[in-house]
Amino acid sequence: MATKLSVNVNKIATLRNARGGDVPNVVQVAKDCESFGADGITIHPRPDERHITTQDVYDLKKVVTTEYNIEGYPDERFMQLCKETLPEQATLVPDPPHVLTSNAGWDTIKQQDFLKEVIAKLKSWGIRTSIFIETNVELIEHAATTGVDRIELYTGPYAEEYAENKIEAVAPYVKAAQRAHDLGLGINAGHDLSLENLQFFKQSLVQLDEVSIGHALISDALYYGLENTVHMYKRLLD
Repeated sequence: MATKLSVNVNKIATLRNARGGDVPNVVQVAKDCESFGADGITIHPRPDERHITTQDVYDLKKVVTTEYNIEGYPDERFMQLCKETLPEQATLVPDPPHVLTSNAGWDTIKQQDFLKEVIAKLKSWGIRTSIFIETNVELIEHAATTGVDRIELYTGPYAEEYAENKIEAVAPYVKAAQRAHDLGLGINAGHDLSLENLQFFKQSLVQLDEVSIGHALISDALYYGLENTVHMYKRLLD
């Protein structure tokens, strides 16, 4: 089964915002990624608009023709953006506003009631739901009781440990993915996946539906070009 590639374009917005204006153009890059073979576009519209802005969310909705995935902490602003743009997928992350990047998953035991309420609302709008989570099997089992459609496995630890021992690094993910699959959950993954570690991860998790990749892919594009880079990542997922 081919795993879908969703390109996170946050870093394009970061580069644009560093200078002001509209270069590089986030909308055009998203359209180009799709034309080069990406299966989706991911954004994370943080409250401080450090990269993706509120306007970007609406502008991208007009042009994304594959799968639009909006990720973020489900506060009132995030929920309103989802309601008004109706992305194909909303990925919920437990980030407080000040963190640099998403680096921890949900505690689906303590946050059970909150997640149930949020997920029910998103699903009532016809949006597929996913929650960012670590490989703790107990937390995955509780995730299944929230009504969520998918989980997104936080792959930061895998990326950190890959060079030292890739078999040990991927083992918790294999176990977590199998349990999630048994519970009827779809499986996404993201964070620090790269050209170096992606193929082994994909081969190890046969149930993997989708990966979201931004920082590494955009960085690689500086050397290989965006079109070639998207093709390189896609080939690793076939």
